[in-house]
Amino acid sequence: MLSSNSDSNQFVEHVVLFKVKPDADPSAVNAMISNLNGLISLDPVFHLKAGPIASTRSSSLSFTHMLHSRHRSKPDLGSYSDHPTHISVVTNYVRPIIDDVMAVDWVSDDITGSLTVPPGSAMRVTFMKLKEGVEESGKNEILKVVKGIKQKFPSIEQLSVGENFSPGRAKGFSIGSIAVFKGVNELEALDSESELANEQKDKVREYLDGVLVLDYVVPSV
Repeated sequence: MLSSNSDSNQFVEHVVLFKVKPDADPSAVNAMISNLNGLISLDPVFHLKAGPIASTRSSSLSFTHMLHSRHRSKPDLGSYSDHPTHISVVTNYVRPIIDDVMAVDWVSDDITGSLTVPPGSAMRVTFMKLKEGVEESGKNEILKVVKGIKQKFPSIEQLSVGENFSPGRAKGFSIGSIAVFKGVNELEALDSESELANEQKDKVREYLDGVLVLDYVVPSV
C-alpha cells in the first residue's frame, strides 16, 4: 500500500462533479452510481468512490453527485480515462442523465499512511479560481496557506492540495483540496470554529475570483 514514507507516495487526485437532471429516473441515478463505483475494479485505480453530494456552498454552481478516485500516476489516470469499461459507463449510464459535469485533477504527496478513504468519512472538497493576472507568488501563497490548515484543525485526518493539471473540464478552477474527517460530526464541528477558518480565508481572499466548496460522505458501497 502506498504511503508517504517512500518515494512512491506521490499520487493523483481525480474529482468529478455531476449535475443530475431534475427529472432523471431514480433507478437510472442508482445505476449510474453503482456502475461508477464498479470502476474500482480497474487496474489503474487505487481508490474510487461515487455518491451523492451532501451540500454545496460558496458558488452559483450546483452539482448533485461526486466521484473521487486516486491513482498512482498521471499515466494511470490516463489509462483509467481511456479504459473501454470507463468509457462504456460514461456513455451508457452517466451522459444520458446529467446536465453538467466538472472535473479537477492534481498531484498530491501530503498524505501520510493509507491513501484509501474509509466508508463513512466526511470530506470537504474545495476548488479555487484565481483572479486574472495573479502571479506565481500569489498561487504559491494559496497553496502554502491551504497546506497549513491541517496543523490548525487537528480533526482533519487527511489533507490533499494541489494545482489542477486538466483545465479542459475544470470551469476555470485551478487549485483543489480535499480535507478528510472521521465522520460528519467532526466536519460539522469544524464549522463551529468559523473565526479561525475566516482568518485563513482572509490570507488568500485577494487572489481568488471564485470558490466552490462541497461536503461529501464516503458511501459504504
